[in-house]
Amino acid sequence: MDQITSSLAPPRMSQKSAATGAPADGPGSVTKRSELMTLMMSSSPGISAFPKNDSNLFEWAGTIEGAPETIFGGLTFRISISFPSNYPYSPPAIKFDTPCYHPNVDINSGAICLDILQDKWSAVYSVQTVLLSLQSLLGEPNNASPLNPDAAGIWNNPEAYKTQLMKHYRPLENST
Repeated sequence: MDQITSSLAPPRMSQKSAATGAPADGPGSVTKRSELMTLMMSSSPGISAFPKNDSNLFEWAGTIEGAPETIFGGLTFRISISFPSNYPYSPPAIKFDTPCYHPNVDINSGAICLDILQDKWSAVYSVQTVLLSLQSLLGEPNNASPLNPDAAGIWNNPEAYKTQLMKHYRPLENST
């Protein structure tokens, strides 16, 4: 019985890996997770991401659509995702490539202020989880921690906010 249960148990990290916090499978763990397949097979509307090219699986491009019932409904934003070599133990770097007027997004650099991409990161998060969180953040910003104070200041005035949002927004080019 011990032989059967031990074969079902996940492999243990080596003492050295456990002590240093280094991933057991070393650099390139993004290539060993099934995230791309999971994302492609998901039924989560309004999000997508994929490697920019076959030669570098650490650099992805993605899109996020604003949820229909929010002020971002009907808008699609392009994002860049860069995975560190020790992913999933460290979060990916994600930024908006499409200008996004939002309280938690820097309008110039595309940087995002989202706790799960910083101090609340966990290795259990996947690309899909992060993209869904970003999609949710669009309609429900954290105005207590704004990266764009101007956007946070007018968030509660939907008409003024929509005017500023559309002033900065650039529709995605149809490219195939």
